[in-house]
Amino acid sequence: MSNKGDIIVGLDIGTTKICAVVGMIKDKSVEILGMGSHPSEGLRKGVVVNIEATVESIKKAVAEAELMSSCEVTSVITGIAGGHIKGFSSHGVLAVRGREVTAKDKERVVDAARAVAIPTDREVIHILPQEFILDGQKGIQDPVGMSGVRLEAKVHMVTGAVASAHNLIKCCNQAGLDVADIVLQSLASAEAVLTAEEMSLGAALVDFGGGTTDLAIFGNDAIKHTAGLALGGINLTTDLAVGLRTPMAEAEKLKTAFGCAMVGLAGKDEMINVPGVGGRQPRKAQRRILGEILEPRVEELLTLLQMEIERSGFKNQIAGGVVLTGGSAQLDGLVEMSEQVFNMPARMGSPAGVLGLADVVSNPKYSTAVGLVLYGARNKNEEKFRIRDANIFNRITGRMRRWFNKIM
Repeated sequence: MSNKGDIIVGLDIGTTKICAVVGMIKDKSVEILGMGSHPSEGLRKGVVVNIEATVESIKKAVAEAELMSSCEVTSVITGIAGGHIKGFSSHGVLAVRGREVTAKDKERVVDAARAVAIPTDREVIHILPQEFILDGQKGIQDPVGMSGVRLEAKVHMVTGAVASAHNLIKCCNQAGLDVADIVLQSLASAEAVLTAEEMSLGAALVDFGGGTTDLAIFGNDAIKHTAGLALGGINLTTDLAVGLRTPMAEAEKLKTAFGCAMVGLAGKDEMINVPGVGGRQPRKAQRRILGEILEPRVEELLTLLQMEIERSGFKNQIAGGVVLTGGSAQLDGLVEMSEQVFNMPARMGSPAGVLGLADVVSNPKYSTAVGLVLYGARNKNEEKFRIRDANIFNRITGRMRRWFNKIM
């Protein structure tokens, strides 16, 4: 963020690209002021494997966003994803003794729900209330002001590896940025692409990234389930590079320009040029060969997601269908194959609900970055994520700062 309190910057640190989006809160809406993107070097499957390379990529993406927005970026909200992310539901109970439920009671019952044993190498990233129950009455979104005896809370907890979160923060810090918050990428993407009707009826958001694919199931205006796969667009590119015997960079170009998730979408007479490896001459090939290579991998990925939806127990509550987003979701025919595998309606989700440079960030590959800005705007007064090891230090220094302010 800049020194102005109404500027929010979302930083999507992905496996294939790093994207920074600068937004400004105007009344009850968000205006996009600028955007910067740079190829990501230093991440694998959503996890930092080379800090120095990641820092350089962050600096270049942020510098581009600063130039476009004419704002100095000093603080960001960043996303987190990867196979280390785990989500589970928890339940808390609190006695309110026949009086009105207060905001403090609401906070305490959520705290009771989070009182579960978590390994020391993992950290809670989100505690997301699903519903409150007051004296057996279910489906309450906000119990404050209601009278009752027994208050219960159902929450969804998202945890991640402490080391992965710490490395993300370290990369941002070395790039000269403070991290205001860390947000689950699929949760951020949902802010940008899901409609109010889908959130209410129930929808499954599938975020196809370069190195990971994230699933988030929503219903009754609350998140119900989260999961992630360490598979993404890079796996499709690798399959093409091996199958066509072409360099990875050329395989990525072929996938973007001519790739299709279903063989039937490619005409029999469509031909493409396939560059050779090691200076060999390019050769002609039928476009349908790309479909023959990509279709099995895409079907495998979607089948794994379908199995995860069935395991979650919320399959029958997804009346709003499936929403696909992310850079790799733009593969031709992916929506049609998703409808076949999931046996429910599917659509492509692009960032919406913003003003300003909305056309610049309307591509599905910017969903997470735009969603981080929207998430930050909606939750700007909420408690932020902090790594467990830093909690004690932050509390002590904060207490000392307040004490010095009182005596000065």
